[in-house]
Amino acid sequence: MQYDAAEMPATTSGRQANRQQDYLPRVVDRELDELLAALPAVVLEGARGVGKTTSAERRAATVHRLDIPAQLVVAQADPERLVAGVTPILIDEWQRLPESWDLVRRAVDADRTPGRFLLTGSATPGNAPIHSGAGRIVTLRLRPMTLAERGVGTPTVSLADLLQGGRPPISGKTTVGLETYVHEMLASGLPGLRGLTGRPLRAALDGYIDRIVEHDFAQMGHAVRNPTALRAWMTAYAAMVSSTAAYETIRAAATGGYGEKPSRGAAQPYNDVLQRLWILEPVPAWMPGKGFISRLGQAPKHQVADPAIATRLLKLDADALLERRPPGTSALPHSTMLGPLFESLVTLSVRVYAQAAECSVMHLRTRAPNEREVDLIVQRPDGRVLAIEVKLARAIGDDDVRHLLWLRERIGSDLLDMIVVTTGPEAYRRKDDVAVVPLALLGA
Repeated sequence: MQYDAAEMPATTSGRQANRQQDYLPRVVDRELDELLAALPAVVLEGARGVGKTTSAERRAATVHRLDIPAQLVVAQADPERLVAGVTPILIDEWQRLPESWDLVRRAVDADRTPGRFLLTGSATPGNAPIHSGAGRIVTLRLRPMTLAERGVGTPTVSLADLLQGGRPPISGKTTVGLETYVHEMLASGLPGLRGLTGRPLRAALDGYIDRIVEHDFAQMGHAVRNPTALRAWMTAYAAMVSSTAAYETIRAAATGGYGEKPSRGAAQPYNDVLQRLWILEPVPAWMPGKGFISRLGQAPKHQVADPAIATRLLKLDADALLERRPPGTSALPHSTMLGPLFESLVTLSVRVYAQAAECSVMHLRTRAPNEREVDLIVQRPDGRVLAIEVKLARAIGDDDVRHLLWLRERIGSDLLDMIVVTTGPEAYRRKDDVAVVPLALLGA
């Protein structure tokens, strides 16, 4: 469908109006508007269903939906039509017709007027464009919704403020507790799934995973000969979230209940394609360049784009995570996943807020002996960092902050601030300068 704002069909106009009315504001909106005001072309990237099309359509005057077969056929027959029309022009799911990238690049070379093109993509195509688009097309990442974007809690502590240094005062209270956090681990940050509960939500998440296995891999040029093995590998990866387990450990765990694990040759493409689909988003290791921390580990920390994908792969529910069981019965399986999944939920929010502040997110782990670990390191472009520990606890003691204080001893003024993200009711700063912040009170 190609349309402009002035000549939009009535039915489309009505749908647009409804989308505008129902739209949940995103942190990335401000970033996107700032870029479009100064740059000719911006591409929104992220996993399927994170809201790229909705955010882009709110700003577009002409829309080309290449995920609609009829529109894709027309574009294949006449590609030049993709760069013609009232601007801003949106090319949705551009990777379905990779030559559209070069068309936009050449159009920008001819006219660098800001705000001309918006592209969205749910995958990095295997046949990626020859030209990177550097200097012409700027990339912006969109992730599943943070707790603040979902309307869970009202933030009182800004990550951007913490990244300025100076140890600002910390305050705020919340009634959000562990059960709500567990609900959000299960509920998904994909906008289209918000409001679903129970069986409809489970069915929607199952369908999302089915789409990855049965369709997306093939569209990425990777035929899946054994879907059961792929699902088993994805489930094993989900069980390792927030860990640095070796990929061989994941492969060994992926028996799928049949005693047959994926081959080494199959497992690596699983990981590669799922990262290109933005379903997996490992947290890289922090490697400071000054040499004041020795024996640093280099393994990434495993994360799935949306904790709800992990919980559904593992067939977890609130009872299993919260260990609800009749008296006298044994613990439910996978209850030990609660801590790693809470860290996954925190990581999602921190990544969104860090991107808004033009910062990167990593983790720190030293090799034995005397192993030290800091769950998340948010690094500014100048190399200075904010250190974050994640604790599934309401109250924080001295033992919970020892790695943060160790890091302060090692890097001194390069450490901007230290925080512990918790499930507790109140934000405050300890006497040792560590900020304690409930996740529901942390914002951009």
